[in-house]
Amino acid sequence: MRIATWNVNSLKIRLPRVEEWLAYAEPDVLCMQETKLADSAFPAMAFQTLGYEAVYCGQGQWNGVAILSRVGLKDVVAGFSDQADDEVVEARLLWATCGGVRVGSVYVPNGRSVGSEHYEAKLVWLARLRRHIESSYDPNEPLIVCGDYNVAPTDDDAWDPSKLHGATHVSPPEREAVGALLDWGLVDTFRTLRPETGIYSWWDYRAGDFHEGRGLRIDLALATKPLAERATFALIDRNARKGKQPSDHAPMVIDFDP
Repeated sequence: MRIATWNVNSLKIRLPRVEEWLAYAEPDVLCMQETKLADSAFPAMAFQTLGYEAVYCGQGQWNGVAILSRVGLKDVVAGFSDQADDEVVEARLLWATCGGVRVGSVYVPNGRSVGSEHYEAKLVWLARLRRHIESSYDPNEPLIVCGDYNVAPTDDDAWDPSKLHGATHVSPPEREAVGALLDWGLVDTFRTLRPETGIYSWWDYRAGDFHEGRGLRIDLALATKPLAERATFALIDRNARKGKQPSDHAPMVIDFDP
């Protein structure tokens, strides 16, 4: 089973690239973030043509999450409760069961700058995600929470930690919030399979950061141990970050044995 996650940074702009990528990468499940589409504008028929069912939670020009699956979609829940609370309005979290695995597509708030109200809201959001997972799921069951966490978990996940320390995405409280998810029972599946440094999933559009290798690994696939132990292959597809009008993120792929 191949599960992938990709912050597409506007599905309206990136749809041809996503269709092309699905055709050659052939994931069974793709979690997308920053679709930036209202639900009424989501291109479900385009994905159906490629063999994928789709569920989505969008609000228009900001945020937006989706899950595509060719192994079934059941028990879909938007946000933390499937109610019209602020998390659903912000369209940052979506759950579905695909091929017997509970899958979450998550887009954690950016935080903007350390100490700002947006940063504090990010920490609150991550804490609520931790409480929700603890109250809703069992670490002994197959669960994976994929997406753009906007946190580089360790110094190995940042191109130059000495220049980034104290900034958002690498601050100790953000890393501790991700650590709390791991303490509950989730595993950073990509890092388990690919321990080497210098592998990133996001690069700023400016200043040639992609070509100069100045990136962050902020897109994560956190899985419960029973699922993580079945992981056999992991890749961040840098080729999808190249060419005309790419997202600033590259898709990440994890393969699991049945």
